[in-house]
Amino acid sequence: MDETAKKNILRQIPYGLYVIGVKDGASHHAFTGSWFSQCSMKPPRVMLGVRHGTHSLDMIRHGKVFSVNWMSKDDKKVLEQFFKATPASGDRFGDLTYRIQKTGAPVLDKALSYIECEVIHIHEAGDHSIVIGEVVNAELRSDQPPLVMGDTPWHYGG
Repeated sequence: MDETAKKNILRQIPYGLYVIGVKDGASHHAFTGSWFSQCSMKPPRVMLGVRHGTHSLDMIRHGKVFSVNWMSKDDKKVLEQFFKATPASGDRFGDLTYRIQKTGAPVLDKALSYIECEVIHIHEAGDHSIVIGEVVNAELRSDQPPLVMGDTPWHYGG
């Protein structure tokens, strides 16, 4: 197989960009995610790819909930903040404010819309796990188009 061709082709899959909020007990955390899709309408379920060996995946395993926050095209810096390593203070959110809704996973105040999910199943799949969550809460706050991977020079995958 031509590895370069494979990598370039897989990077052409259109991806959204999301801030994924997680919790474990009283601890809150978030990360930028892009491997996300709906996988069932009834009941409403979504699937999320999360890299193995991460603090985020550990929190999802223990907390069994997550939120998905859609950000505006003007909020690229917000997504960049959640790409970076957690600062020494342990506060990933910095000046960004969030609320706790139904599941306890953080929902960013700046989000255009969000969903909250309860974890149904986690399946190990290569270097990532597929987390399946049932949507238990949702709010559409704006009809602005969200930021997607194609709006940035970034890529993840291949």
